[in-house]
Amino acid sequence: MHTHDAHERYLIIDQGGHASRAFVFDARGRRLAAATREIRAHRPDELRAEYDGGALWASIAGAVTQALAAAPGPVAAAGLATQRSNVACWDRTSGEPLGPVISWQDRRAWRTVEALRPYEKTIHERTGLFLTPHYGASKLRWCLDHLPEVRRAHEEGRLGFGPMAAWLAGRLAGGAARAADVVNASRTQLVALEARDWDDGLLHLFGLPRDPLPPVAPNAWGYGSLAAAPEVPLALVTGDQNAALFAYGELDKETAYVNAGTGAFVLRATGARLVRPERLLAGVLHDGGGRVEYVLEGTVNGAGSALAWFAEEYGVEDLTARLGGWLEEVPASPLVFLNGVSGLGSPFWRASFPVRFEGEGGLAEKAVAVVESIVFMLAVNLEEQARYLPASRRIRLTGGLANLDGLAQRLADLSGLPVLRPPGLEATVRGAAFLLAGRPADWGAGGAPDVFEPRPNPALAANYARWQETVEAELDSSAPSS
Repeated sequence: MHTHDAHERYLIIDQGGHASRAFVFDARGRRLAAATREIRAHRPDELRAEYDGGALWASIAGAVTQALAAAPGPVAAAGLATQRSNVACWDRTSGEPLGPVISWQDRRAWRTVEALRPYEKTIHERTGLFLTPHYGASKLRWCLDHLPEVRRAHEEGRLGFGPMAAWLAGRLAGGAARAADVVNASRTQLVALEARDWDDGLLHLFGLPRDPLPPVAPNAWGYGSLAAAPEVPLALVTGDQNAALFAYGELDKETAYVNAGTGAFVLRATGARLVRPERLLAGVLHDGGGRVEYVLEGTVNGAGSALAWFAEEYGVEDLTARLGGWLEEVPASPLVFLNGVSGLGSPFWRASFPVRFEGEGGLAEKAVAVVESIVFMLAVNLEEQARYLPASRRIRLTGGLANLDGLAQRLADLSGLPVLRPPGLEATVRGAAFLLAGRPADWGAGGAPDVFEPRPNPALAANYARWQETVEAELDSSAPSS
């Protein structure tokens, strides 16, 4: 990891679901420059979500160029944080993409996954992940089966494939991928968690060759130098949710970290201890090249993506502007929302689940029900995590949806825990900057957080119970027959 110097500046690149961004921070966590390029996933049907590889790379390159130009001085090192389960295929010689970048939300390869159900327990034990089409292995298999350019490159010995982060790191360094960081590599479902390396048994199960995969490396590693600024080493590559935990300095094991964006994630740091839960995810939080930390994770697939679905389904062009008011006007929705947007995540693990409202109500009531469904799924995951770790004492809430006071208050009310919303919600980039700067002890918190204290809310509690009953009934009715 880069040596800490209070006067140095760090470039952080964040490739997210809706934008590619680049920021410059100093070693105390102060933002000095920023640039954003919006991107949009192409969704040709309900199963697919992908990005044009060339357009995605152009968005990264443009943001980096703008941020470097706006920086008040030289940059000492760069870091990259990305969506974790996105995958790419590329030419190992040039680094050029050989097809679309496939999003973690994509479920096109569900048939491959279903065929592996007899091995589900083994896969979970080995990888810490549940068998689901959201992870990368089945997507890479799909690319080999359906993309002629990918097959041709494989036959000619020039195919590279794996985590999107590995491809982007290679492009940033002016070529093809040198390595895949362990966090993003793990989300392919091809890495054995304890060995932290590609697993031949898993590759065999998914029918994938090992040769196109770049070697697995720690998050803090020498990934090359930026082609746009050759004097700047790319010294960190990690996942967005992992980086977000470190936004305000070292971690607290009594805090549940919730990052709510396109999806929402509930993470608890477990330090050097690897916890193996039955219905949650276990994974590497950060590998500093000698110090390995682990995490226990719950996943909500339909967070911001569920609100985007609602806005499109009901033609609400100004949902962001109206949602705060609706959450104030409707203390508890008369409806419950079955939130199967992008499938149902932990602890239920259903790749396909209904998307519908139960009950009657207008536009405002429906919008509030969608928000409450996100809160309910967060609460379920907090309860599941408490089976393995001491109960949380507080929740730290970041991400784009943290701006919704009504969501933050409902989360406090339902969990019975204070919800702390730090100032400046750019948790991913701040956390990556903290790690890149060498985890400085004087990292700035950026000001006091907003605190949402829990309040009695019997109507919300009743909705939660009703939602749980509705979800369980749907799960029972759609369970495969033995």
